Amino acid sequence: MKRTMTLALGFALLTGAAQAGSAPAARQEGLLDINGAQIHYVSQGAGTPLLLLHGYPLSGELFARNRDALAGAGYRVITIDHRGYGRSTAPANNPGSLETYASDALGVLDKLGVPKAVIGGMSMGGPITFEMYRRAPERFLGMILIATLANPAGIVEQHIWKGMAQKASTFGPQSLAPELLKDMLTGDTRTHRMNDAKILTAIVSQASVAGDVAGASTLATRPDSVPMLRTIRVPTLIVGGVEDTVYPPEFSLKMHQNIPGSQLVMIPGAAHAVNFERAEAFNAAVIAWGRRHGLR
Repeated sequence: MKRTMTLALGFALLTGAAQAGSAPAARQEGLLDINGAQIHYVSQGAGTPLLLLHGYPLSGELFARNRDALAGAGYRVITIDHRGYGRSTAPANNPGSLETYASDALGVLDKLGVPKAVIGGMSMGGPITFEMYRRAPERFLGMILIATLANPAGIVEQHIWKGMAQKASTFGPQSLAPELLKDMLTGDTRTHRMNDAKILTAIVSQASVAGDVAGASTLATRPDSVPMLRTIRVPTLIVGGVEDTVYPPEFSLKMHQNIPGSQLVMIPGAAHAVNFERAEAFNAAVIAWGRRHGLR
């Protein structure tokens, strides 16, 4: 019988695995000229390429707590800032779209000489990952879907993203942080680990207004990727937070049921920013899954 859910309660046993390995290889970072934009990237480690795509309205620094452990476990961890976010910039005539974000990510792999990679996307990074797979499935060694979904945005969600775009335009990118942090982090974390909220607030504040508007439009108009799920033929890990209120566990379960041979890990005590809020459990899940499939 197909396994439908793996709770992360047992990942305390795997903490050693997440911390094992030699010290990560030297970190490289810089700006790459991709499709008329300047895309900031960080590359750490020297093993199996692992490209991680951040969600809205964040940056590659969302994965700062994942790089060391995953690089130490045998991955070359590559993170990028989508155009308009973090340290990346974009021309005024192309601030961002689903197609452009996907093309940028593939372009970064090309510039770094990476023909194939495990590609993972968090939240908005999920639809971008699906778009990359539609275009170039041969570039995938595996897929990681983090706190995301394959469904198109419903009417209510569409209006939420339009509201985010309007607020960023009126009051600036930093104004989105209070709207988002209540869903990014659990109440327990916001109460007892207040520095986590400060870190995410700083990341949100780095975005440009044009980037925030383009990303909100991308989320509001994303296509229905549910029909393509059964066509995915690479090892796939789905990770969600049990307390995620943006894209609740039901969406992760639906993807798991439709992607052949996929593995689902739901992490307790985590909301939407699961890889950041419960980094040790997330890292352990990725490492165990990668070893199971011989990806490192």
